[in-house]
Amino acid sequence: MFGAARRITALTGAGVSTASGIPDFRGPNGVWTRDPRAARLSDIDSYLADEDVRVHAWRARAENPAWHAEPNAAHQAFVDLDAAGRLGAVLTQNIDELHQRAGLARDRVLELHGTMRRTVCVHCGGTGAMTDALRRVAEGEQDPDCRACGGILKSATVYFGQALDPDVLREARRASLDCDLFLAAGTSLTVHPAAAFVELAAKAGAKLVICNAEPTPYDEIADAVLRGPLDEVLPDLARAPVVELGERLRTWGDPSTWDHM
Repeated sequence: MFGAARRITALTGAGVSTASGIPDFRGPNGVWTRDPRAARLSDIDSYLADEDVRVHAWRARAENPAWHAEPNAAHQAFVDLDAAGRLGAVLTQNIDELHQRAGLARDRVLELHGTMRRTVCVHCGGTGAMTDALRRVAEGEQDPDCRACGGILKSATVYFGQALDPDVLREARRASLDCDLFLAAGTSLTVHPAAAFVELAAKAGAKLVICNAEPTPYDEIADAVLRGPLDEVLPDLARAPVVELGERLRTWGDPSTWDHM
């Protein structure tokens, strides 16, 4: 089945980066499983209302293991699929940019939840490099403000209580419709609207493959469910012999094929 896929859209979550030393959130040893209070650092209302939350958040950002992480074999698997001309897009819930650092072009990656490597001011919308803000923290500022307007700075990620970027959502929907196989990897599929792309792709006729250590709400509609370390499972999938079908690829996301479906 995987070898016959010619246009693959992937949805990736924290499980793809655990082999790089970045813990997940909801797994048995996840950040929020071990310390439920840590979720407050990503809640927009708590972040804006409580300076202590922001101070804690800045400290946690500075200590995030993602700053020292390198892409692993799971990330490389997507690069290999792209090089083979079989990857349509990667929709990622991750904020670590390891897909791009592994070699995927930025226009191949849709960051549903933003990036930890940039800052944004919640008042004027100004953006900047996270490294600049963290340097100010290292120099003694516990809650660095926006240099332009004095407003509250946050990471350029989507917090609980915030809406996803509508342009990114639109492109993610298009990619979910424009594939013959949808691969969900390393995600619990419990966070919406990201998880909804699985069902959207399946209803449009794409094969659905789920690779996750724990069961997900969508396992029962999947064509295949694979367990095991993703830095082993995903490279194995990427190496699957390609099956040439000799038929024109037809998807609901490609208007040129609609008359023939």
